[in-house]
Amino acid sequence: MSTATVEELNLDTTPGDAPTSVNGVKGEELKRIIERIENLEEQKKGISEDISLVKKEAKNDGFDVKTINEIVKLRKKDSHTIAEEQQLMDVYKRALGMPLD
Repeated sequence: MSTATVEELNLDTTPGDAPTSVNGVKGEELKRIIERIENLEEQKKGISEDISLVKKEAKNDGFDVKTINEIVKLRKKDSHTIAEEQQLMDVYKRALGMPLD
């Protein structure tokens, strides 16, 4: 395996410093982006834990969490999309000989 030179890698450097750019990739900018993503991932983990706690609370209060999850999904959709999905579900049920709701 050959060792590439600074010129071959297109490194922008200041003597004594780490490269600021490698093949046109700005190291500091990339580092900031990665750190932002890591921060958001940590926040997302915290939010997921909070949601789990709320669902456990709902279950302890006697609610069916599976049904709650379905309602949350439905509330994200517009009425036209819900109607289309229900029509398709009815078609599939009829094709399988299942009773309609």
